[in-house]
Amino acid sequence: MKKEILKKGFSNLCTAKAMAELYEANFKQVSKYVHATSRGHEAVQTALGLQLLPQDYAFPYYRDDAMLLAFGMQPYDLMLQLLAKKNDPFSGGRTYYSHPSLKDVDKPKIPHQSSATGMQAIPATGVAMGMQYLEKQNLENTILSGNEDSKENPIAVCSLGDASVTEGEIAEAFQMAALKQMPILYLVQDNGWDISANEAETRAQNAYEYARGFNGLDAISIDGANFMESYKAIEEVIATIRKERRPFVVHAKVPLLNHHTSGVRMEWYRDDLEEARSRDPYPVLKQQLLDNGFTLEEVEAIEKDAQGKVASDFENALKEDDPTSEDLFTHDFAPTPITEEAGERSPEDGERVVMVDCALHAIEELMRDNPRCLLYGQDVGGRLGGVFREAATLAQKFGDDRVFNTPIQEAFIVGSTVGMSAVGLKPIVEVQFADYIWPGLNQLFTEVSRSCYLSNGKWPVSMILRVPIGAYGSGGPYHSSSVESVVTNIRGIKIAYPSNGADLKGLMKAAYHDPNPVVILEHKGLYWSKVAGTEGATSIEPSEDYVLPFGKAWVLQEIWKQEEVETATIVTYGMGVHWAYNATEDMRDQVEIIDLRTLAPLDENTIMNSVRKTGKCLVVTEEPSNNSFARALAGKIQEECFQSLDAPVMVIGSENMPAIPLNSTLEQTMIPSTEKVKAKLMQLINY
Repeated sequence: MKKEILKKGFSNLCTAKAMAELYEANFKQVSKYVHATSRGHEAVQTALGLQLLPQDYAFPYYRDDAMLLAFGMQPYDLMLQLLAKKNDPFSGGRTYYSHPSLKDVDKPKIPHQSSATGMQAIPATGVAMGMQYLEKQNLENTILSGNEDSKENPIAVCSLGDASVTEGEIAEAFQMAALKQMPILYLVQDNGWDISANEAETRAQNAYEYARGFNGLDAISIDGANFMESYKAIEEVIATIRKERRPFVVHAKVPLLNHHTSGVRMEWYRDDLEEARSRDPYPVLKQQLLDNGFTLEEVEAIEKDAQGKVASDFENALKEDDPTSEDLFTHDFAPTPITEEAGERSPEDGERVVMVDCALHAIEELMRDNPRCLLYGQDVGGRLGGVFREAATLAQKFGDDRVFNTPIQEAFIVGSTVGMSAVGLKPIVEVQFADYIWPGLNQLFTEVSRSCYLSNGKWPVSMILRVPIGAYGSGGPYHSSSVESVVTNIRGIKIAYPSNGADLKGLMKAAYHDPNPVVILEHKGLYWSKVAGTEGATSIEPSEDYVLPFGKAWVLQEIWKQEEVETATIVTYGMGVHWAYNATEDMRDQVEIIDLRTLAPLDENTIMNSVRKTGKCLVVTEEPSNNSFARALAGKIQEECFQSLDAPVMVIGSENMPAIPLNSTLEQTMIPSTEKVKAKLMQLINY
C-alpha cells in the first residue's frame, strides 16, 4: 500500500480517536446534546471515506464521524454540530452530531440523514436508482456543479449498523437493488450490539449471511478493524460497482470502544469490553505504519498534530454563536415559482373530460416535456396502467424505464423519492389505495418531510405522491379509508385534495414545478363521476399551461352579507364539495361554499372572511369527525371568528367507527351523504 494512503488513514484515525477522547474528557460540557462517536469503527470508515469521489453520494449513519473526516470535513465542522451551533454546516444546529447533509463541490454529496436506524437505506437506494435512470436516458445530474471528476461513474454508498439490518425497510432496499442491479454499496458495520441487546438475542444471522439470500446482491465479510484489509477489499468492490453497475454488501466486523451514545454509557451493561479493546484498530494501523517504513518519530508527530488540531478546533467551536429564535422559522419549504393561477382553465374549444383523465393528461404532458419526470408504483406499468386506469397508455408512450411497476413495498415507493430528487429527477409515485399508505408513513415523516428543514434548505425533496382515497362502490374496510388527518399532521409536505378535474390538473402541474414534496389525495368516487350527484367533478379540460397554486381556496358558491336571512358557510373538500352543493340546491343565496382545494397550505383568509360574513359555519368531511382535520379546523374557525358567530361551528363526517364496512347498507350508513349534510345544515341554520 502506498505510504501516502497509510499516512492519510492513520492521521484520520488519530483525529477521530482524539475527538472521542476530548468529548469524554469534557463530558459535562459536550453532553448537553446527545452524540455518538466512531471509536472502534474508525478503520473501515476511513478506508471507505478516502475512496469516494465528489460525484458519489453517501448516506452515513450517526456513528460515522471518522468517515466524515475522511471526506475532508474538519473537526471544527463536526464540533459545530456537536454543540448545535448556528454555523453548523450540516443543519444550522437543528439536528444531532454526525447527522450530515452536504453539497460541497469537492466532497461526496450527502442528502439529509435521519436518526431512524436503517431508514437511510431506501433513500440511498433511490439515489442509485436515479443514477441508473440518468445513465439509461443519457441525462446529466443537475445537482452536481460540473466541477466534479466525471471520468469515473458515480456510486451510492449506504452505511448501516448491523442491528438496523433487521428493519423491514432494509429488505425493501436490498430487494430493489438486487432486482434492478443498482450501483450501490451497503457498508454494514457490525459491532455485535444494538444498544444493550446483543446479536445473539436479536439476529438470526449477520448482514453478510442475510444479504446472500438476495439473488443478484453480492456480499463479502471483512475485518473492519484492519485498515489495510478494509481499504483493499473496499477498493475492489468500488471498482466493480463503478464498472459493472451492480450492488454489493460489505459486512465489516468491528469493536465498539465507546458508549452507544453519550446518554447510554457502556459501563452500565457491557460485559465484553476487554475483548473489544483487544481488537482496537488504532494500534494495528500504528504498527502497520512502522512495518511499512515510517519511523516512530514520524508516527508520533502524526498523533501529536491530530491532537493539537482537535484541541484547537474545539476551543474555536465553543466560541461560535448559537442559533437565534428567528432561525427556527426558515427552510420549512423551498420557495415555489407557482404563486398565481395561470393558463386557460376552460378553453373555448376544450372537451369535457372526467377527473381521472385530467390527471392522466397532466402527467402525459409533463412527461412529454420533461425527461426527468418518471412514474412508478404498484400496477402502473404497461399491462394495466393503474387499477383505476389513472396511468393508462403512459408506459406505451414513454417506455418501461420511465413508467414501471414496483414490488409491493410502500416504504420504498415513498422513500426512494428522496434519492431520486437528490440526483435532479422529479418522481411521481403512487400508493394504490389510501389504506395502503401506512407502511410508507415512516419514510414520508422521517425522510421526505424533514429533509429541507433539517438540511437547512440544502436538500428539499421534489416529489409527487398520488393517493386514491375515499369510499366508493362497496370498497370495504381496506379500500375505502380517509387518511387526511394523519397526513396533515406531517409538517413539511404540501397536500392537495381536489374536487374536480380542472383543479386536479392545475394542482398536478403546480406540484411538478414545486421543489417540495406534495401529496395529492384523489377521491376514487370522483374519478369517473359515476356516483350520483358528482357530475360537477367533470371539467372542460384546462390548457396544457394551466397551473393552480397551492393555498388558494375556491368560493364555489358565493353569497352577499344579509341581515334578515340566516346565512352560513360550508367549508369542505373532495367529495364533500358535491354533498354540500347538492344539499344547498334550494338555498343558493343563503349558503356560501368554500372548496379548500389544498389542506396544506390552507387558505385561512378565505375561510375566515366568509365565516365572519355569514355568521355560521359547517365543516364537511368524509373522515370520522372525532379527532380529525375537520374538527381541528372547526376549532380554529371558532377561535378566529368567535365574535362574529351566531352559532357554534359544526362538523359532519362519517360515523366514528373503526372501519367502513363492505355491505352497501352499512357503508351508506357510515359515510355522509347529501341528505345528511342538508339535515346538519338545517340544524345550523335554525340554531
